[in-house]
Amino acid sequence: MIRYDQQHLIDLIKQHALQFGDFTLASGKKASFYLDCRKLTLHPLGANQIGAGILALMEGSMPNSIGGMAIGADPITAATITLAGQRQQNLLGFIVRKEAKQHGTGQQVEGPVQPGMTAVIVEDVVTSGGSALKAVDAARDFGLQVTEVLAVIDRLEGGREAIEAAGLSLRTLVNVRDLGIRG
Repeated sequence: MIRYDQQHLIDLIKQHALQFGDFTLASGKKASFYLDCRKLTLHPLGANQIGAGILALMEGSMPNSIGGMAIGADPITAATITLAGQRQQNLLGFIVRKEAKQHGTGQQVEGPVQPGMTAVIVEDVVTSGGSALKAVDAARDFGLQVTEVLAVIDRLEGGREAIEAAGLSLRTLVNVRDLGIRG
């Protein structure tokens, strides 16, 4: 069984996802480093460490479902529910579209979830918390009972405070200090 190893995840982040230079983040902020987590969440070793890490964070308080904003949360959700299934844990996944689709059922939240279920929102990188909070709002509008936000990396740039101001907790696998970026 795959076990979460924070140091292994840190090494994978440094090897595959961390870049230095001049970047503009989704939040609009300028940054001297960028965390391209899709290079990590879509890597077999990274996906396994993230899925195991997210399951470890939820140990003892397993929700009915897990999901987040497309596309960043999708591989995190997939890795986590796959490992949960291998462990005989009943954890459903869902996807939050940026907008409700204009065809079919017109849903913004997709997956085998039902209103009333408990849910955790997942995110790859938290900067301002805006993307996670949009996913929280959509999940709640659907009828899910969101209990918290879990993320791979916290950039320590105000996202935690914004999420906590919305009445939720944020737990992460690592933060930028763990990566040695700033103290």
